[in-house]
Amino acid sequence: MNFSDRLRGADDGQSERLQSPVDAGARAMALDVNDVASIAATLQAEGLPLHLLVNNAGYGQFGALMDLSPQALRQQLDTNVVAPVAVTQALLPRLRAAAPQACVAHIGSVSGVTATPFAGAYCASKAALHALADAMRMELAPFGIRVVTVQPGGIVSGFGDAGGERVQLPEGSLYAPVAKAVLRRAQASQKGATPVADFVRGLADHLEQPSPGPLYRAGANSAKLVWLKRLLPTATLDAKLSALFGLDRLRS
Repeated sequence: MNFSDRLRGADDGQSERLQSPVDAGARAMALDVNDVASIAATLQAEGLPLHLLVNNAGYGQFGALMDLSPQALRQQLDTNVVAPVAVTQALLPRLRAAAPQACVAHIGSVSGVTATPFAGAYCASKAALHALADAMRMELAPFGIRVVTVQPGGIVSGFGDAGGERVQLPEGSLYAPVAKAVLRRAQASQKGATPVADFVRGLADHLEQPSPGPLYRAGANSAKLVWLKRLLPTATLDAKLSALFGLDRLRS
């Protein structure tokens, strides 16, 4: 199936996102990162060496942890944690063929460093991905494959809108009085966000180095959130984040 056929089956938003790189000469292929069969069929269709793999697929599940269904939590972890490992496993032969120039980049988040209210599932998924990337970096080094953990801050994208559609706030929730704050957390990354082109240019420059550093962090508030976590006492940081998202108003 060629790209035009795949594109007709995609939603309009996806079509628009894919069309630009295709016009620039890229080849687009449909892939469900949560489907082992889809990974095998799509990524192993050609046996050419692969110099760079960027595991970027993911989404944010927002809502208080006490309101999340087990299914919602599992889906968050499946997509953001399990899938990057599965895709890398499927492409390992092609990455080895490109060694020592091969590189795997995992798109994590500063939210995986500093957790915030109403984003516990997302924060946990990115923290887990960071840990997996650390282990993978050591395990793949003997084979000439470098692994880079990317921790963006706020980047202009449809992430906030998509996250807002997934917010879980069931009827009778303890957090109903601060419903607006729950929804605001889903959009928080888009406030003062860094243009995606600026972020991508910097990341590309980093990954194209002969020996890229193991960590790349950029984007709005990427440094601020990390330093708040490092410098502030836990109780102080908890209080600031709780007040920011209205949790202080729930105290009886």
